[in-house]
Amino acid sequence: MAAGQGGAGVGRVVLEGVSIRFRGDDGKPIEAVGSTDLVLEPASFTALIGPSGCGKSTLLNVVAGFVPASTGAARVDGRRVEGPSPETGIVFQQYALFPWFTAIGNVEFALKRFGLSAAERRDKAMAALREVGLADRARSYPGQLSGGMKQRVALARTLASQPKVLLMDEPFGALDAQTRVSMHELLLRIWEAHRTTVLFVTHDVDEALVLSDRIHVMSTAPGRIVETIEVQSARPRSVDNVDASYVANRNRIMRLLRHREMAPAASALRA
Repeated sequence: MAAGQGGAGVGRVVLEGVSIRFRGDDGKPIEAVGSTDLVLEPASFTALIGPSGCGKSTLLNVVAGFVPASTGAARVDGRRVEGPSPETGIVFQQYALFPWFTAIGNVEFALKRFGLSAAERRDKAMAALREVGLADRARSYPGQLSGGMKQRVALARTLASQPKVLLMDEPFGALDAQTRVSMHELLLRIWEAHRTTVLFVTHDVDEALVLSDRIHVMSTAPGRIVETIEVQSARPRSVDNVDASYVANRNRIMRLLRHREMAPAASALRA
């Protein structure tokens, strides 16, 4: 897929019976994620939330093609995920920027795989930086940027290739509260403009409620989805101005996360 071919109406993600197992230090298999079914409709904004170590990031990495499913299959638009694809973009908590490249250089580097000319790469990179509000810092190096700016460069780098699916793994977890709110507003503006399918991993209940329209709550490891919350609160949302539905959903999710019967800690399976 060439850069620029993503768009609305594509990006349907289906997980069917996906489980993930790893080998422990003793050589025995450890179940990180139990059998999971999940559907992300095109243009949807979905959050995965759960306690630390529940496997939510691992599940996201299956969709990204970084981690193979032990059982079941992940599909994007009907095609089985068998490795990383330009149709799926990912933004991590750590910015993963090359310190020796400028902001625009980092974005351009990600576009080299598409066979574009240097001028085309430069135009697309600048357009992506403009969209995240950093056109005036295109020549700055990562060491000259704040944490929020670095994350905006990372977002621009991912958006420049116009993926069908945008995966976000606690991307704002390292930011201060004020910067995080600004990033929420920016992300929602971009999502509303492009309607890319988004899967957002977080441990922050309010972040999930502000950003997403559907929240899947996961248990402790071996992780599984224990409940799905449909967020009905009108957009735009803010933790400073919540309605009764927001409060009810927040209370429900908090109870689920604290529930003693969600699941036992991960344990070794029989070989």
